[in-house]
Amino acid sequence: MTQAEPQIIREIEHGSPDYWTTVALRQGVLRKPLGLQFCAEELDAEKDSHHVACFCGNTLVGCLVLRPIADGDVQMRQVAVVPQLQGQGIGTAMVEYSEAFARRLGCRRLILHARETAVLFYEKLGYARFGDRFMELTIPHWAMEKSLSPEARNW
Repeated sequence: MTQAEPQIIREIEHGSPDYWTTVALRQGVLRKPLGLQFCAEELDAEKDSHHVACFCGNTLVGCLVLRPIADGDVQMRQVAVVPQLQGQGIGTAMVEYSEAFARRLGCRRLILHARETAVLFYEKLGYARFGDRFMELTIPHWAMEKSLSPEARNW
C-alpha cells in the first residue's frame, strides 16, 4: 500500500470474520513480541466494545478497540497497524475516526494507556499524560487523555 491508495475505516462486529482478522493483527503486533497470547475470556470481554478497522481494499491494515467506561468516557485500546505500513498515517486516521465516532456517541473524553514508545505519537494528536508511569503487560505505559468537547479541558 502507498499513501495514495484509499483507506476505508469502519466499525466491525465482534465475532465476525473481520473481527477475527483484527485479533490476528493485534496478536502479531502487540502480544507476540511480548510472549503473550489472548485468552478466550479477554476476547469475550470485548463484546460490549466498538471495534474499528482500517482496510485498503479488502486488506486489513490497522485496527483498534473503543471500550465505553463510566461518566461519558471511552477508552481506546489495542491500536495496531501492519508493521510495514507504520508511519504512513494509518494510525492517525484511525485515531481521528475514533474521536469523531466517540463524539457521535456522546462521549466527552477519550483515554488510553500508551506504551512508552507511543507517547510522542499520541501527544502529536493532542493527548496529554496524566498520572505516573506504570507497568502493564510487562512494559512501561502512561495514562493519556483528550477532551472530545471543545468547551471541556483535559483533566
